[in-house]
Amino acid sequence: MKVVAAMSGGVDSAVAAARAVEAGHEVTGVHLALSRNPRSYRSGARGCCSLEDSHDARRAADVLGIPFYVWDMSDEFADAVVDDFVREYEAGRTPNPCLRCNESIKFAAVLDRAVALGFDGVVTGHYAQLVDGADGIEMHRAQDAAKDQSYVLGVLTKDQLERSLFPLGGSVKTDVRAEAAARGLSVAQKPDSHDICFIADGDNAGWLADKLGRRPGSVVDESGAVLREHDGAYAFTIGQRRGLRLGIPADDGQPRYVLDIEPVSGTVTVGPREHLSVDGLECIKPLWAGVAPSGPLECTVQLRAHGAEHRAVVEATDEQVSVRLLDPASGIAPGQACVIYDGTRVVGSATIDKTHRLIDA
Repeated sequence: MKVVAAMSGGVDSAVAAARAVEAGHEVTGVHLALSRNPRSYRSGARGCCSLEDSHDARRAADVLGIPFYVWDMSDEFADAVVDDFVREYEAGRTPNPCLRCNESIKFAAVLDRAVALGFDGVVTGHYAQLVDGADGIEMHRAQDAAKDQSYVLGVLTKDQLERSLFPLGGSVKTDVRAEAAARGLSVAQKPDSHDICFIADGDNAGWLADKLGRRPGSVVDESGAVLREHDGAYAFTIGQRRGLRLGIPADDGQPRYVLDIEPVSGTVTVGPREHLSVDGLECIKPLWAGVAPSGPLECTVQLRAHGAEHRAVVEATDEQVSVRLLDPASGIAPGQACVIYDGTRVVGSATIDKTHRLIDA
């Protein structure tokens, strides 16, 4: 196959490209320029799209002896990921920008460009497994549970999966690093990227404040009593405990958590942890990795990138997915993704629109 290897500058994408070469594919390395000013993005271990990362990717391609190019995706990234992040927080939701990047950039814009240029597919260093199933290609969880990335890939369609290669899905991270060192790749011990790459200092609230300005509102308890004023509801997320700066102890002496965010009035409601529990979800924008469930599906769902699985019953229509959680979840916010699993197989995903709290039942 003639494939593009998306090379972030990290150890995983470098080894994935190396394995694709070793498997006999005709490989071209591509690094995605996601900002017109790469120095504004995180550097070193904390990012995945910095100037340093582009140099590391080029050096890895040189070691592998493959052609290497930088594709400018900065406009697409700003539109589909950065602007979406701002809009979602402005609306009181909690988005996952890495998931949105996979959906809109790495497996939509990049794959579309690659196919238009005559390539057959895209290779990445994601940890997930692709297997041939009864109804075609299936995506399953990675062998290394600690590195499994099937959640952030849950937005991929069957057509996209058929043009994807994930060479690391059956490996554990320690083996990948050892292989990188044996291959002479300088990124063998490079720390993993984490956090949001386009927020250089990691101060999400401060970054959003620069974008959205001061939007005063109130932090209230469940009775509606005002506990303090704030400068923007976008600085809060459902389930947040730290940084509330209430100053007034709760009557029961227990810590309080963000239970609800009303973006129009800017009202942030806080209360006890047990009031965060939800047992139902209404989700929108379903995407299926195969055929959509035709009736109630007993399954598991994952609601955060590094969260636990919850037993659930899912019912889907063309535009909506209803989820009854048999294992209640805590601190779930609209805007997060609900990824549906049948065993280790990814069935599909949808965006959480509403939650049903146990306290309201």
